[in-house]
Amino acid sequence: MKLNKYYGLILLIGMFNAKAIAQSTAETQPFIFQAKRIVETLDYLGTPISIADKKIIEETVDRNEEEKSIAAIETILDKYALFSVIINPESRVNVKAGIVKPILQQNGWSTFLIRIDNQAGITAKLEVLSEQAKRDYDGGEKIYGFGNKDESKTLTAKDIADRWMDFSLYTKAPMQATLSGLQSEYFIIQLYSRDAGKRAARFSFNCGQATQDIGFRNEVDILFQAIPSAIIKLQVLDENKKPTTASFIIKDKQQHIYPSQMKRLAPDFFFQPQVYRADGETINLPVGDYTIEYGRGPEYLTKMINLNVTDEKNQTLKINLQRWIDPSSFGYYSGDHHIHAAGCSHYTTPTQGVNPEDMMRHLVGEAVNVGSVLTWGPGYYHQKQFFEGKNNKLSTAENLLRYDLEISGFPSSHAGHLVLLRLKEQDYPGTKVLEDWPTWTIPILKWAKAQGAITGYAHSGLGLEVKTDSLPNYEMPHFDGIGANEYIVAVTQNLVDFISTMDTPPTWELNIWYHTLNCGYRTRISGETDFPCMSDEKVAHGRSYVKLDSTLNFNDFAEGLKLGRTYTSDGKSHIIDFTINDTEVGTKNSEVNVEKSGEIRVTAKVAAYLNEVIDSTIHPLNIQENVWTQKPFWNIERARIGNTRTVAVELIVNGEVADKKIITADGSIQDISFETSITKSSWVALRILPSSHSNPIFVLVNNQPIRANKKSAEWCLKAVDQCWSQKSLKIAATEKEEAAKVYEAAKEAYRKIIIESTEK
Repeated sequence: MKLNKYYGLILLIGMFNAKAIAQSTAETQPFIFQAKRIVETLDYLGTPISIADKKIIEETVDRNEEEKSIAAIETILDKYALFSVIINPESRVNVKAGIVKPILQQNGWSTFLIRIDNQAGITAKLEVLSEQAKRDYDGGEKIYGFGNKDESKTLTAKDIADRWMDFSLYTKAPMQATLSGLQSEYFIIQLYSRDAGKRAARFSFNCGQATQDIGFRNEVDILFQAIPSAIIKLQVLDENKKPTTASFIIKDKQQHIYPSQMKRLAPDFFFQPQVYRADGETINLPVGDYTIEYGRGPEYLTKMINLNVTDEKNQTLKINLQRWIDPSSFGYYSGDHHIHAAGCSHYTTPTQGVNPEDMMRHLVGEAVNVGSVLTWGPGYYHQKQFFEGKNNKLSTAENLLRYDLEISGFPSSHAGHLVLLRLKEQDYPGTKVLEDWPTWTIPILKWAKAQGAITGYAHSGLGLEVKTDSLPNYEMPHFDGIGANEYIVAVTQNLVDFISTMDTPPTWELNIWYHTLNCGYRTRISGETDFPCMSDEKVAHGRSYVKLDSTLNFNDFAEGLKLGRTYTSDGKSHIIDFTINDTEVGTKNSEVNVEKSGEIRVTAKVAAYLNEVIDSTIHPLNIQENVWTQKPFWNIERARIGNTRTVAVELIVNGEVADKKIITADGSIQDISFETSITKSSWVALRILPSSHSNPIFVLVNNQPIRANKKSAEWCLKAVDQCWSQKSLKIAATEKEEAAKVYEAAKEAYRKIIIESTEK
């Protein structure tokens, strides 16, 4: 009996061993397959295992000893493992440090393995977390005052200092993000160190909710040694061999960006791939090979070079920037009137943002002559300290920085955000907090104009969405957004100097402008970015180019916006010295008077630059539908004709294309001219859509006002009612009576224009 008992036990043990051997044998082939995949991927990443270790693995595979193969290969790969993760039969996860030395490279990426012992055979996603590499952004108002979050969760400078590391699991093909179900497998993890020296980090692992083991066994602390990187000194020279600042996008062979975006501190912004560096400054890079894309805004050529970094001291990188055009040589200076230093993408605390020094670096790095940094709702109380009513002290002869105001996050924001430039005072009379301000835009515009400010509506197309790319069109928008909505009323009060373009779809922006021009109103357009809210790629991807008769100064620049002595552009096309019958736009009130209908002569210097290779991600022929509603809204690539290097310069009369000429977009400056017949008072402009647009010149026949067509005036009249239906609900009761009177006055103005318009 006793013998039988032991015999049964021995038999049971034998059955388990046989099962284990069978399982091991069954997993040998897929394990070897995955091991080969790991080795090949490490080769691809430029971080191969040693030749000796690779040879041992190859010999083990060749011997085809299934019972020994897994253990032998594990012994080799474990030498490269930073973590050893065990998932027990109940799917509980615990972890301990691997045997590899935890050595990192400052400002560089290091590659390690994670050993997985998957006793549960699960196929869940492997999750790795670390407070020292936390990526979340959880604070502030994301955009336009929507989505308020608990500001106690915003990042602080101390948080950023502790978050010295970045990491990622390499899950691109042939690797994957989920466990295979094999008992033994390996993952690839890549770690980046912002700092040099000894740094500690805690890592935790899980495979989904409630898989962490008890007693913190799913966590492990690692003390790293980060080897200092090489210091590369920069020589950055402009087209005149003068020291300047440029934009740099630095990538290694694995397309990692340096310095790591998530670990950046101002003036470098984590939401941009580029950094800006001045002549004489340095960049720190680990030993290795890099590609560097450099430039300085759209007026310069973007170039690419290779850089080999060694461990030698005193390494230098020399950059010679090259312009394809210099508008200032014709008297035109670029500006972005809508930039923010707080809110949206900014950190560490979005309601505080960054400082003037940080914004100035970005302006110079993009070769912007004038940058208007606008304080707005989320950063109002902190950022208002930088308002001076004059140029910031950091301004130079070539780059002006000034703080003004955007009415965003204020009670009137629902009616349209306002851009107020050249303010002398930034606090509305009788207010102490934002909530005290008016609840519609007309009173604010009157207050700003009374102190000599330049006024406009921001991101004009929001709320003016239409489902067509025709211009002009007669579809009625909802007027339910924060763009140039109440503009339809304010323009009749002569309170608006410009509406903003280039950060919303062109049709949405231009349609309302075309209609009011057809009614005889003379608002201008201006280019903006609304950085970093509508776009955080860079400042001034939408620009105004203002012609000045004297040296660069903010007062004349703002006055040029008001007078329309400008063109707007993405910087890749230019409409210079636009004239009609020798009268230049923005001079003589932009008026040309003729006694009777007849021919007028239109001239301009135009230039455009397209790369010879088509950018298929932007080119309109490669976008299936609604190309005008997709970013980038304004871009020279969208103007490319077919697969050529040409674009169309269009002559616009009362919103309609009257003529066009095709030019080669090779960067050369070309003289163009048009002869066209004018039969009634009209506004005339030039455009390369969607890249640039001039402001209009007003041709008055027999001194008659412009009444282009009755249909535009009828559209405007209906638009006032539509706007009131959306905005009146949020206008305070104490202000609603006055608002109703102004809206009715606007309707009466359009009724009068309808009567005076003879053509439909």
